[in-house]
Amino acid sequence: MLTGLTLTEARAGLAARKFSARELAAAHLSAINSLNPKLNAYITVIPAKDVLAAADSSDAHYAAGTARPMEGLPIGIKDLFCTRGVKTTAASKMLADFIPPYESTVTAQLLASGSVFLGKTNLDEFAMGSANINSAAGPVVSPWQRKGDEKAALVPGGSSGGSAAAVAAGLALAATGTDTGGSIRQPAAYCGIVGLKPTYGRCSRWGTIAFASSLDQAGPMTRTVADAALMLEAMAGFDEKDSTSANKPVPAFSKAVGKSVKGLRVGIPAEYRAPGLAPEISAIWEQGIAWLREAGCEIVDVSLPHTRYGLATYYIIAPAECSSNLARYDGVRFGSRAEAPSLDELYERTRAEGFGEEVRNRILMGTYVLSAGYYDAYYLKAQKVRNLIRRDFTEAFEKVDVLLAPTAPSAAFAQGENSSDPVQMYLNDIFTVPASMAGVPALSVPAGLDSQGLPLGLQIIGRHFDEETVLSAGSVIEAAAGFTHKPALFAEAGL
Repeated sequence: MLTGLTLTEARAGLAARKFSARELAAAHLSAINSLNPKLNAYITVIPAKDVLAAADSSDAHYAAGTARPMEGLPIGIKDLFCTRGVKTTAASKMLADFIPPYESTVTAQLLASGSVFLGKTNLDEFAMGSANINSAAGPVVSPWQRKGDEKAALVPGGSSGGSAAAVAAGLALAATGTDTGGSIRQPAAYCGIVGLKPTYGRCSRWGTIAFASSLDQAGPMTRTVADAALMLEAMAGFDEKDSTSANKPVPAFSKAVGKSVKGLRVGIPAEYRAPGLAPEISAIWEQGIAWLREAGCEIVDVSLPHTRYGLATYYIIAPAECSSNLARYDGVRFGSRAEAPSLDELYERTRAEGFGEEVRNRILMGTYVLSAGYYDAYYLKAQKVRNLIRRDFTEAFEKVDVLLAPTAPSAAFAQGENSSDPVQMYLNDIFTVPASMAGVPALSVPAGLDSQGLPLGLQIIGRHFDEETVLSAGSVIEAAAGFTHKPALFAEAGL
């Protein structure tokens, strides 16, 4: 089944002329047509004639012997990346009709590497959420189902839930995501795929609609660690248009996959053993430790004392930056415009009608912590704590090479189960936020299933700009877990 291939398998098949790029693209368009009405993974599907024309161009490259690294591989693009001539909405009414006249740097590089774009994937509005239920285009439904409870619609995680669901269900070989506090890794764990948040600055943010500028980072969402390495090579690189882009060479990440980890020092952070941690999460974590030990790694207990404040710090800094970034959407300069008799009412109605509830909540929180009288007490203090969190990681990496922890505190939950309690929703990111605050790379790898048959992920965290070691350790977990992703599984479940 062409939609069940990995990126590396598909590339090998195309190079061997076992099938054409047109056939591969057509198979995915057919899957989208069949399953997307139920899953809602895509907001916008690129017209078939355009997708097939891009695939034909890739076939010509293969015929001429000029195939590029991602030649003919059909992928989904999170609807936060601006794509020239293709609607980019950020899953918001505010940008419902926005068609960019330019291409984001990340998507431009993917196109230059030969990728074939299928469409724009769903997300939480402006990337604000952990369940992909805060979308103006409607919630995304996970392709996974609980054993014995097929009627419960599960969340795919967020904010990159559409990308995760598309890859998991066979609606794309891979997809782009963005990670601000865990928005690549957590949905990857919920959907049983691989998600990589690179070091902050590794991938350009230019042309990506901003949520929190000091945290947002693009990354790949794939079926295997090898696929993540391949796709990151195409996405990464210095961009002079982005002042936060790191001027560092892009390594051959693919060479790190499968590399021996004998002698690697793996840190186990004591603070991540949170009280009340689900037994199944603890068990899969212990299993991951055992797998790495068997591969020749040295297991070292470490402490990250300030990461316990990570979530609280994140929910001061991220809303503050969100408040600043989204101020531009006023109906005059940017965004849709509501009808109103005065300028003040124009602003009020435009923002009230254009933004969803979660976005409005975060704008209000951010405006509050930046306001006179509260800036020092909240925002400035949060920045100081962030520096302490970053220092914790720096000191830990003087003793170890990578850290191992759970990706999320639970498996995917059903839509509506936690939505009435915003604090509980925010706690879904408790294990992913610290790495985002520190700007270090982190990889989520599927490590097994819980008692209800739902995937659980383990997270490898590494030093700044050392994605290679992270990928090497992740490939060990992947091989030991033997977690084979088969989109056909979901067809059998009645999707």
